[in-house]
Amino acid sequence: MGLRCLLVDDSAGFLDAARAFLEQEGLTVVGVASTGEAALRRAIELRPDVTLVDIDLCGDSGCELARRLADEAGGAAGCLILISAHAEAEFTDLIQASPVAGFLPKTALSADAILALMGGSSGGGPAGSISPRER
Repeated sequence: MGLRCLLVDDSAGFLDAARAFLEQEGLTVVGVASTGEAALRRAIELRPDVTLVDIDLCGDSGCELARRLADEAGGAAGCLILISAHAEAEFTDLIQASPVAGFLPKTALSADAILALMGGSSGGGPAGSISPRER
């Protein structure tokens, strides 16, 4: 597949598990970050194809971070996708207002789901749909 991915989450356990799972599915996890500042640095440095951002980063807004990545890192962050352990319905308005390709629940995270969201995205553009099932 060759897709290069940056994972942004404040849970070390999730980062380890997601990295192992996504790499098993053929993605290359080029880096991880647990804060917004680290995510910005890593996106600019690594230029991933896709950046997965947790909506709730230790109390900080993943939606705001996605906006910062789009504004400050430009295309360097690649396609932006929000992820969360929380239900999508809790964040629908925030997701739609953010510069992301969509949202994935952490339980549905997979290479296929990421690719489905990227299918209609030019990477970091306005959200077209908020979940793969709606494509």
